[in-house]
Amino acid sequence: MMYNVHETPVLIVGGGLTGLTAALFLRHHGVTPVLVERHAGTSSQPKARRINLRTMETFRQIGVEEDIIKAARTLATFQGMAAGPTLAEASLLPFTLPGGLPDWDDVSPSQSCLCAQDALEPVLRQLATDRGADIRFGTELVSFTDDGDGVTATVRDPAGTQSTLRAAWLIAADGARSPVREQLGIGRDGRGSLGRAVSVYFRADLAALVRGREFNLCQVEQPGVRGTFASIDGTERWIYGTAPVPGRTGAEWAATIRAAIGADVDVQVLNVLEWEPGMFVAGRFRQGRVFLAGDAAHVMPPYAALGANTGVQDVHNLAWKLALTLRGAAGAALLDSYHAERHPAAWFAADQSSVRSVNLRTLLTESKDGTPLAHPLALTLGGQYQAGAVITDGATADMTRLDLGGQPGTRLPHRWLPGRHRSTLDLLDDSGLTLLTGPDGGGWLAAARGVPGVSAAHVVPGPDGENWAQAAGLGRDGALLARPDHIVAWRSPGPPERAGVWLAAAAATLLGR
Repeated sequence: MMYNVHETPVLIVGGGLTGLTAALFLRHHGVTPVLVERHAGTSSQPKARRINLRTMETFRQIGVEEDIIKAARTLATFQGMAAGPTLAEASLLPFTLPGGLPDWDDVSPSQSCLCAQDALEPVLRQLATDRGADIRFGTELVSFTDDGDGVTATVRDPAGTQSTLRAAWLIAADGARSPVREQLGIGRDGRGSLGRAVSVYFRADLAALVRGREFNLCQVEQPGVRGTFASIDGTERWIYGTAPVPGRTGAEWAATIRAAIGADVDVQVLNVLEWEPGMFVAGRFRQGRVFLAGDAAHVMPPYAALGANTGVQDVHNLAWKLALTLRGAAGAALLDSYHAERHPAAWFAADQSSVRSVNLRTLLTESKDGTPLAHPLALTLGGQYQAGAVITDGATADMTRLDLGGQPGTRLPHRWLPGRHRSTLDLLDDSGLTLLTGPDGGGWLAAARGVPGVSAAHVVPGPDGENWAQAAGLGRDGALLARPDHIVAWRSPGPPERAGVWLAAAAATLLGR
């Protein structure tokens, strides 16, 4: 058989949320990947729905935030939680957070939203294609070999024709049963299975029934039909989640759902999916020239709405590192930081998801086994990389509250710039490290000129400059280096002697040179 050999800097295996966002992030950084997905189309199941603040910040960075908000418009008002004997009798639960609700504008330049996976993935696929990624659905990875200098992959297209792809790097975003991970022999650890559950995807016109009580999730507490309804489009598409009942027919599920709704409505069962909530985290996220991301790297129950978001943040972390390495602006050692950073982050997210109560009334306050719960905003925005491409200074982030104080390894503090249309997050350059200084940090700008790896430098402008410096743990003449993924990599409270030497040493360390 004749084989055609094509070359690509990065081969992405898997065309779900993680794989498609990997393609978008790589294109944003100037890398043209090839993505192969064995299925002919995107997911037909709603699956993940919550797109959290941090993920929306990453979409904002690459200019697709408005596209996502548009795709999510049908659920724009469906943010609350409800509970009661039946859906018809349920009342909205009061929403608050430990310590009270923040001023959301002070927390992030973005807003979280709900968008069912089957609505979001086609948007991401089109955006990735429009931006120049080579997206190949209906194309299956047959085999691959990592020879140390690159990855040679055999793929089969929809016509059954096999061809060979030569890639510098491979991202495995091929799901929880990842064939790539299995071939590499990478095992998984964690709490394991947490039981069995069933999701019944159905169609019913409930728009009038929920009007004025719009909900994200509705907990039904009547014995015999206990479960949770999830809004998919807010009008006709819904998921009913409950315990499995072996042998129950579609007609019987429809009757159960009507009883749980508490109204005589027509119910059309579209799909019954039995699944296993559990915590399974791969022992390694990198092996040679292959990286695991998304469900291939970590599986977690949906109770903290972190699964898909953690996958997106995996590839947001990885894309800039691959781009800089491919351009020769960073050493290969930078890529080692992917496992060092994302494995602990994913483990923590998966563990926190595993111990959360499934009871909507106690979701934010109780764990199943007494494990301390991180603050919801800390889970979303407040994680800290303790190792990897960061130079720590001993400051740690408090996970019992949102504690973004410029600690190396945390997300850069957000402050609005003059005009309130731009955030300090928008100051970062995609092609290297960005130096940000307090209002009296002009000397740092001169020191940064010509430092390899420092691609931009700014004094944070406007009246908020001093407030931002204080929030970042800096004096008026202090400075920090931020990475393209919004992470503080290094900081100096004030100007040392020979600031240029310090900057050059820090940049070389951070970029693996």
